[in-house]
Amino acid sequence: MSIACVSWPKHCLFFLLVSLVMCLLLELCEAVIWDADHIPQDDSVCSDYQRFSSTRKLLEYPLSCEEEYFPLAFSLVVHHKVENFERLLRGIYAPQNFYCVHVDIKAKASFLASIIAITSCFENVFLASHPVSVVYASWSHVQADINCISDLYRASSHWKYFINLCGQDFPIKTNLEMVRSLWALAGDNSMESEARPRGKKSRWKKVHQVVDGKLQRTEQNKAPPPFGIPILSVGAYIVVNRGFVRAALEDSKVLALIRWDNETWSPDEFLWATIQRLPGVPGSMRPKLDMTDMGIYVKVMCVYGAGDLQWMLQQHHLFANKFDTDPIAIRRLEEHLKHKALAEIY
Repeated sequence: MSIACVSWPKHCLFFLLVSLVMCLLLELCEAVIWDADHIPQDDSVCSDYQRFSSTRKLLEYPLSCEEEYFPLAFSLVVHHKVENFERLLRGIYAPQNFYCVHVDIKAKASFLASIIAITSCFENVFLASHPVSVVYASWSHVQADINCISDLYRASSHWKYFINLCGQDFPIKTNLEMVRSLWALAGDNSMESEARPRGKKSRWKKVHQVVDGKLQRTEQNKAPPPFGIPILSVGAYIVVNRGFVRAALEDSKVLALIRWDNETWSPDEFLWATIQRLPGVPGSMRPKLDMTDMGIYVKVMCVYGAGDLQWMLQQHHLFANKFDTDPIAIRRLEEHLKHKALAEIY
C-alpha cells in the first residue's frame, strides 16, 4: 500500500528533476560517498549546511512527493561514538523530517562539541532543550525521550509519526519505505504491548532510587498505579502518531501514569506499552508485533554483524538494534540503503 499523489505540483516535479541530477552525480562520486572513516571530532566538521551536506552527501530535497507530504520526527538518545551518530543521522536524514538529539550530560566535552557542530548545520536537526543524566534502567531514559518529544511537538505541526532511537540503531528500510509502511498503519501505532511477566512485578511494586549514579531498589512499597491502570510491557522503542504524542504531553490520566512511573525499574519497558492500551489514546490497541533476533550477544544484548545483513533486510521492521562492534556491517547497510533510495525515484 502506498500514498497516491492526487496531482504533481510544480515544486514536486522540480524536486524530482533535482533528485535525478543528484543520482547521476552520486553515481559518479560513489567512491567519495562511502569515505566516512575519518569524522572530525570538533567544530571543523562543518562551517555551514551547504558544505556539510555536500561533503556528507546528504539529501537537500525530498526524493518523492510521498515523502514530502509525510514528514517524520525522530529522537536520538546518544552519549558516545560520534561516528555512530553521524552515520545514523546520515542513514535516516531527509530535509522534510525533524530530528531531536539528546546528549547525556555525562558525555565527554569533546563528544558534545562534535554533536553541536553537526546539528548546527541543519534547521531540522537540533539538540534537546533539557538534557538529563541518563542512568541505566532508571526513569532518565524515558525523560530523555519525553524532553525530545516535547521539543519536536513544538518544532513543527506537520510531522505524522514519531520514532525513538539510540546511537546503536540503524535503519534497514529507506525513508520512502518507512513512509509507505506508516501510511498503511492508517493512524495506528506500532509497538509491543503484552502482559507483564510475574517475575518482573517487583520492578514497579517497590520504590527505586538513583544512588551514587546507580539505580537501587528500596524496601519501600510503591503505591498502585493511578486509576487502576493495568501495567503492560515491553515496548521501549515506539512508532506512534502525533495524537499519541499529544496525549503523552497533555492527557491528565497519562500524565498521572508518567508521574507514578518515576520511581520504577526500567520504566521505558512498560510505560509506552501501558499507554498504548489506554482507551481513547490515538492509535492505541495495536496487537503485539513478532520480534526475532540473530547475531552475537554482548551483555545479553544482540549485536549485529555483517553476516546478519542478508537475513535482516528480509524483515518487515524499520530499524535494527544494535550495532556496535562491526563497522563493516554499518558501512554495507548504509551503501545498500543509499543505492536503494536513489533507485526508487527512477
